[in-house]
Amino acid sequence: MSITVRNVGKRFGSFVALDNINLEVETGSLTALLGPSGSGKSTLLRCIAGLETPDEGEILISGEDVTESAPQKRGVGFVFQHYAAFKHMTVAKNIAFGLEVRKRPQEEIDKRVEELLELVQLQGLAKRFPAQLSGGQRQRMGLARALAVDPEVLLLDEPFGALDARVRKELRAWLRRLHDGTHTTTVIVTHDQEEAMEVADQIVLMNKGRIEQIGGPRDLYEHPATEFVMTFVGEANRVGGNYVRPHDISLSLLPVDGSEEAMVERLVHLGFEVRVELVRHDGNALWVQMTRDEADQLELEPRQIVNVVARHSRTFG
Repeated sequence: MSITVRNVGKRFGSFVALDNINLEVETGSLTALLGPSGSGKSTLLRCIAGLETPDEGEILISGEDVTESAPQKRGVGFVFQHYAAFKHMTVAKNIAFGLEVRKRPQEEIDKRVEELLELVQLQGLAKRFPAQLSGGQRQRMGLARALAVDPEVLLLDEPFGALDARVRKELRAWLRRLHDGTHTTTVIVTHDQEEAMEVADQIVLMNKGRIEQIGGPRDLYEHPATEFVMTFVGEANRVGGNYVRPHDISLSLLPVDGSEEAMVERLVHLGFEVRVELVRHDGNALWVQMTRDEADQLELEPRQIVNVVARHSRTFG
């Protein structure tokens, strides 16, 4: 089901959390609300869920104005970063909770729980309690519980933020596969650019209560609309008034057209990739991303003088 946000504003005292937000989320898509802390992404998600009421503007789900509707009447499922499981209930009972509240037949509940346990890869764990699960398993249980009542919209507020990096990466891939299988309209809040780019069809990049740019992961990386987008989505060096990606800089041992000298300060080996940290003649730092083979061919060493050429750069007015 589609989500439409029109001219939405929200204030907390003198603080402007949302400033004239307009957004379209297509049916069956996975949209990421991305931005730093305080950018308004969680407030926007809570307004969509009905946990906050906008001061102005309207929110529509499937074309119906739900701005003043209670959360339980919006057909949304919500998963928080710290999932509040019922500790005294088994995994199966946690997942079944919403269905039991709605007084669904027991046969229907049992069938749905079994389907969801398989969907979120928790088969065999139905009788365990939340304390007996890993963090990743608890979050998958939380998603199953949200999906149990067949929500029209699934809202995820930094669902993997409390987990370690390896588990987060595994769950990102799992969430994308889950979405491809269910096609539930999904909105996920994250401050992690890699997470947004890996899972989302559409990224809404927010800053200081406003939307900086909306687009696909490649659009935001390759065609940033503002200086903020350039520096938040991917790495960027500032060279004078220009911005350049670390992989768009070439190094050579001999001067070439348009090159300038810099000194190698540090080499950081990251598997197949090498990060070359440099100091320019004016004392400003920049860094270059290259493959291990490229770095080996140059035989780079600290304090070595090299020639730097920016192949592509961007300027923002």
